[in-house]
Amino acid sequence: MLTEKDKIRYSWQLDVPGFGETQQLALKNSTALVTRVGGLGGPVAQSLAAAGIGKLILAHAGNLREDDLNRQILMSRDRLEESRIQCATDTLKRFNSDIKIESFGENVNEANIDRIANEADIIFGCAPLFEERFLLNEAAIKGDKILIDCAMYSMEGQVIPIVPGTTPCLKCIYPDEPEHWQRKFPVIGAVSALVAQIGVIEGIKILCNFNEPSVGQMIQFDASSMNVRKIKLLPRQEKCPACN
Repeated sequence: MLTEKDKIRYSWQLDVPGFGETQQLALKNSTALVTRVGGLGGPVAQSLAAAGIGKLILAHAGNLREDDLNRQILMSRDRLEESRIQCATDTLKRFNSDIKIESFGENVNEANIDRIANEADIIFGCAPLFEERFLLNEAAIKGDKILIDCAMYSMEGQVIPIVPGTTPCLKCIYPDEPEHWQRKFPVIGAVSALVAQIGVIEGIKILCNFNEPSVGQMIQFDASSMNVRKIKLLPRQEKCPACN
């Protein structure tokens, strides 16, 4: 149940029409996996913590570099060369000490995906590479978990809410890894943060049965023109190797 402290902390969002104590309790009772916690995953994790998610599971390898700081808002310059995941965890604990946080200083791979994703109710995929995104897709299908796939490039971004058994999975949409996709790409931090906030909103709507989630659609935007559109996805593919 919600405590009196909860009701005070989240009182502004409890005033949102259609979002009441039932929805807030659903968030409190949910566990979200965020992989990774950089330019996309950092704002995702922070907004989930602000909204009152019950538990965060974070996964990100490596140490903080100078060129991370244009977009990784959970980091700080005095922590250069230190563990990214520890820096992010420390920031989030200071931000909301009431939520639980479990951190893994590793990126998702075939060897650890089951261990990292097992407890999650919802997965926020914020990894830059399709190899990792496909693993998260498989974990979501296997565990019947919601997947919010988030991606961006330069001034463009997209969010795909995936509900196993209901919507096409990521492999239905991308049967193969796009040849042009690469590890390093141009990014303005505000663009990756915008993708993150759209993803969090969609995740909250699905978790809390609130408003109208964009299930079965891709949300796509171009920040250079501020053009936003929703693309209806094709039905699940009968020959998809992941979900059928």
